[in-house]
Amino acid sequence: MDVYEDRSTWSTWTAEPVRPRWQLALRFAGSVVWFPVVAVLWVAVAAVFLVVGMFAEVITVFSNTLERGYLNMMGAALDRVGALASWCVSWPELRHEGDPDFYKARVDKVVGRWTARASAPRKPNMPPPPVECAIPLRKYRCVGGWYVAEVALAQGWEVRPTDVRKEVRLKWSAASKTD
Repeated sequence: MDVYEDRSTWSTWTAEPVRPRWQLALRFAGSVVWFPVVAVLWVAVAAVFLVVGMFAEVITVFSNTLERGYLNMMGAALDRVGALASWCVSWPELRHEGDPDFYKARVDKVVGRWTARASAPRKPNMPPPPVECAIPLRKYRCVGGWYVAEVALAQGWEVRPTDVRKEVRLKWSAASKTD
């Protein structure tokens, strides 16, 4: 298999150990309470940035640097607020922890969706299709990063340097051939 890998971290490409059911149940109960709070906080932060952005629009007419900096700051702030819910557990994760068939179907669906986006023809006056993507750990926890790489390679993706304990990064290999 032609995959980017560091031989010293080969063991990280395998499936994550199954988490105890009681731990998942506690995390799910906490998620039911905590996730709405994070969602409201995310919307509030986004609203504040939009209101400040309306006033800053006058300045950004003269400075592209300020606009880029403002958008980067807004993206970083929203990412940090979203990261507050990274420990949350969804209902499907609670029900299907340890079920490799569920996670294989999940990986197939996610990689298939990215493949459809990347292989779509470019439309005039529209941004080009994405050529890189990242599949997060929660999508392949029970089957391991090797399964994501296997499915992605079969659909025409290349595996990029990645930390498999967090995500598997992919690049659409046909993108370099069409440009």
